[in-house]
Amino acid sequence: AAEADRVNSLPQMGDFNQYGLFSGYLEVTEAKSLHYMFVESQNDPTNDPLVIWFNGGPGCSSMLGFAQEHGPFVMESGDDYFHENYYSWNKEANMLYIESPAGVGYSKCTDQTECVFTDELSATDNLTAILAWYEKFGEYKQHDLYVSGESYAGIYVPYVSYEIDQYNEANADNADVFKPNLQGFMVGNGVTNWHYDTSAAYIEMAYWHSLYDTELYNKIHEHNCDFGGVAMENLTARCLAYFLEFQQLVSDVNIYDIYGTCWGLGDAPQLYSNKKSFTAADYTPWAFRAPTQEEHRLTGLPPCTFGNPIIDYLNSSEVRDALHIPDSIQSWDLCKDDIDYTRGAEGSQWIYEKLQGKYRMLKFSGDTDGAVPTYGTQGWINEL
Repeated sequence: AAEADRVNSLPQMGDFNQYGLFSGYLEVTEAKSLHYMFVESQNDPTNDPLVIWFNGGPGCSSMLGFAQEHGPFVMESGDDYFHENYYSWNKEANMLYIESPAGVGYSKCTDQTECVFTDELSATDNLTAILAWYEKFGEYKQHDLYVSGESYAGIYVPYVSYEIDQYNEANADNADVFKPNLQGFMVGNGVTNWHYDTSAAYIEMAYWHSLYDTELYNKIHEHNCDFGGVAMENLTARCLAYFLEFQQLVSDVNIYDIYGTCWGLGDAPQLYSNKKSFTAADYTPWAFRAPTQEEHRLTGLPPCTFGNPIIDYLNSSEVRDALHIPDSIQSWDLCKDDIDYTRGAEGSQWIYEKLQGKYRMLKFSGDTDGAVPTYGTQGWINEL
C-alpha cells in the first residue's frame, strides 16, 4: 500500500489502527489529479471486494459519501460532530472514494482549459485515476471490483464501468496489461434516462404525495407538458409557467427526502425557492433555476441544507494536514458551482442494455427522493 498516503488519525474519529485509512492523489494529467480516500474493510480486507464510490452533481464531492453517508464515521445532517457509523460500507468491503472530475472537492486542476468535461471525458479521467490507484495498491488487483454511486453518478458509474469493460476487451490478448476485475456496478437514485428521470418524475411523485393541488396537476396533463430532457428542452411557455408555479409550491420541501427536515427555514424563507438545490446528500443543478449573485451572497447554502459543519471540518488545517492536502489546493466545498460540464442527452440506459448478462447491475432507489424519484427509475426499467 502507499504508506505515504496513510492517515493515522482524524479529529473526532480518533486513531485508525483497526483498519487502514489512506488519502492522496491520483494523477490523470500534469494539470489534473483526483483526490481519493481509501478505507480498508473492517471484516476481511485481504478477501473482501473493492467498491469505488462516486457522488454526483456533476461537480459534487465524494467526500460527502465518506463523511455523511457510508463511511466509518458520519456527521448526520443537523449535527456538527462525527459518530461511529454502524452501517458503514467498510464493514463488508474495501471502500475507495474518488473526488471527480478534477477541480471538485480537494481534487486538483491547475489549467482550466483542461477541466472542460463531458460524460465521456470524465469517464476517461476516472479510468485513468482508477488504474493509477491500482499502481499504488497492487495487492488489490485480484479483488472483485464493483463501482457505485448516486444521483448524477447514475451517469458516471455506468460510463466508467463501460470504459473498464472496453479497456479490458482491448487488452484481452495482452497478458502484460493489468485488467481490473470488474464484477458489476450499483447505482442509488441515479439519473439514467432524461425522458423519465428528475423533474418529469418529481412532478408525478409530488402530486401523489399530495404536495400540490389537483388543479395544477390537471392543467399540466391537459397541455401534455413534457418535463423530460437534460434542460427540459421540450417545454412550451405555458408549461414553463406551470413548472415555475410547481417549484414555488414545493420550494420548502427537502427535495432529497420529502419527509425530511428542511434546514434553515427560519433564515430567509422568501429567498428559499431561489437557492440552488444541493444538500449534504447531493446536488442537482437541473432542479432549480440558478440564483442571482445577490441571492447567493445572502443565502449561502441551498435549500433545506445543513452543510456548514462539514465544510468547516474539511477545511480545518488539522484535517487537511492529516489528509495530506497541499496548501495550493482550493478550499473544500460540497459542490463546485462553476464546473464546466456538458451533460449528455443520451443518458446511460444504453450501457445497461449493452453490458446485460456480462456484469451484475444493481439499481437501488429510496422512494422519498424527489431529485431522482423511484417513479422515473421504474419508467426506464420497464422499457428494458
